[in-house]
Amino acid sequence: MVAAAMSAATCNPGSHLKRTISVTRTSQTKPFFTNVSFPSNSAAGRPLTVTCSSTTLHTSSTTSAAAASSDRVFNFAAGPATLPENVLLKAQSELYNWNGSGMSVMEMSHRGKEFMSIIQKAESDLRSLLNIPPDYSVLFLQGGATTQFAAVPLNLCSPDDAVDYVVTGSWGDKAFKEASKFCNPKTIWSGKSDKYTTIPKFETLDHNPNAKYLHICANETIHGVEFKDYPTPAGDALLVADMSSNFCSKPVDVTKFGLIYAGAQKNVGPSGVTIVIVRSDLVGNAQPATPVYLDYKIHVDNSSLYNTPPCFGIYMCGLVFDDLLAQGGLAEVEKKNEKKAGILYDAIDGSKGFYRCPVGKTVRSLMNVPFTLLKPDLEAEFIKEAAKEKMVQLKGHRSVGGMRASIYNAMPLAGVEKLVSFMKDFQARHDH
Repeated sequence: MVAAAMSAATCNPGSHLKRTISVTRTSQTKPFFTNVSFPSNSAAGRPLTVTCSSTTLHTSSTTSAAAASSDRVFNFAAGPATLPENVLLKAQSELYNWNGSGMSVMEMSHRGKEFMSIIQKAESDLRSLLNIPPDYSVLFLQGGATTQFAAVPLNLCSPDDAVDYVVTGSWGDKAFKEASKFCNPKTIWSGKSDKYTTIPKFETLDHNPNAKYLHICANETIHGVEFKDYPTPAGDALLVADMSSNFCSKPVDVTKFGLIYAGAQKNVGPSGVTIVIVRSDLVGNAQPATPVYLDYKIHVDNSSLYNTPPCFGIYMCGLVFDDLLAQGGLAEVEKKNEKKAGILYDAIDGSKGFYRCPVGKTVRSLMNVPFTLLKPDLEAEFIKEAAKEKMVQLKGHRSVGGMRASIYNAMPLAGVEKLVSFMKDFQARHDH
């Protein structure tokens, strides 16, 4: 057993009330506070004691459904999504006292040496994971990937510049519509007529050789299509990618891109952090009317600290980066993701039509797996029964319907195995 005790300073100069918080926990436990007693005014100086009881968490090394805890909830949400349990345990152990500083990351100054070491290590580990060259800047920003729909054209082109968009889903479409406010975008291909179930061969498209950049969404969270190979734009056009839902799920050659952006809440952290990787020579050319919070140069010059950053979210991202490196890097992570996705897609394809995935097999996402039932009236029952078995957030996006299983990096193999087992049992009970 590990015991931690902290004494809080006097509440104010005129008060004699002090408090002592005693925390007792077991390694790899999730605390919750019980037995909280507050001193009365007549007992000033009497310590406030908080006793922690705990429940055990199971680490992400679990590899089979049989070994999974009966209390484990598998979260198949598209985001915020599951985080690695060993990362959560690490964050828990440092919640009250990070690295001997006596402070939580949530309360330390974002300009202090403690947080500077956190954000610098997070950037260093991300650079190692993706082999990011030194002539690319890494930014930890706020506002979500949707804010980058505006930031990209504002920083990379003038109002009259032509840019190309390949629209493979709802997020690509939203990015195009936002860009139309700040430049002259053209959709050179859209999969809307086919309900976003495929990706075109780029060489067959009527692209603009004078376009400033080509924008793609590397993985469409809602519709479940993913680029397996990235296009090479014509002429001097830059390749720009929204990688929000497959960021750090596999190796990527960053040098093929002028800019990559991604919300953290799928694979690398809690919601609130947006990561931008931008080639340094593209920084400093923002349109004159660009707000300061969207100007990449402002953030590069201030090392992502122009305003108060989402400190705890960045800290969590750093823990995830460290974990991914410990797994052997993104090549090993990709193998695990391929195995999980393969098991699920095989179950769908082998169900003799009871389950159906509408996405073309060559562009199926490793992250987001949409599927429907042969009998649509059973879908609500499927979701309800799955929830009773502690598999949640399986309902498809409202614009698509059906089901969707998001199986990001931190979804353990046990979660996918349990889902597949449930799918087979559900089919056996309803396929008649």
